[in-house]
Amino acid sequence: MTDKPGRHGRFVHSVDDAMALLDLLFDDAADRWTERGGTDFWDRFYADRGRGVPFFRWAPDESLVRWHAEGRLELRPGTRVLELGCGPGRNAVWFAQQGCPVDALDLSGAGLDWGRERATEADVDVTFVQTDIFGWAADEPYDVVYDSGCFHHLPPHRRPAYRQLLETHLAPGGVFGIACFAKGGMGDESSDLDVYRAGSLGGGLAYSDEDLRRAFDWLTEVDLTRMASASPDSPVFGEDFLWAGLFRR
Repeated sequence: MTDKPGRHGRFVHSVDDAMALLDLLFDDAADRWTERGGTDFWDRFYADRGRGVPFFRWAPDESLVRWHAEGRLELRPGTRVLELGCGPGRNAVWFAQQGCPVDALDLSGAGLDWGRERATEADVDVTFVQTDIFGWAADEPYDVVYDSGCFHHLPPHRRPAYRQLLETHLAPGGVFGIACFAKGGMGDESSDLDVYRAGSLGGGLAYSDEDLRRAFDWLTEVDLTRMASASPDSPVFGEDFLWAGLFRR
């Protein structure tokens, strides 16, 4: 990622410069997804822990637990996990409870502090890192890359970089899991062109199943279904306005 460019002048001389220019269209929108604009927004978002935000509950995604129980997501002690946009750590802690070393990334220091508290309470180790996901570098690839709610906050021009991130960090034979807004459920269903005309992601972009199959067509689909709803007192988190997708490299 390049440093934030000025709003005036001829600063576009590379692909990174062009990406940074497009990023500026969303700087004043509600979706702040890079370190340049995201830290303050997401810190405020996580500051009030008592708000009725469904995914504030300390419960892993029902799809994760289901895939693991079905044998589709094999986790053993030593299975390396990378979580993109971990928030307050509910899924990262669950992975660690299965014996996995976990690197959990997020923009928000407030969200990560909450995650560290949960990891301490659960007596597990998770490496929480405050960073833009596109700036992450690791010495070796991961067996599992998981994203619950990060992808749908990315503007369209960052999808190729997201694929490159997965190509870099997902080991051959590894699995990628995702939970994101589904069309007909929640999220902005505007076309990519209209997203740029509005300069807003509308609180998160909604995807169809075919959208996701096209985005991840270089991977083998294992499961792509709507997440099952779960009650507030359930040991898992589930909302049927989300896709739950599992793909293998």
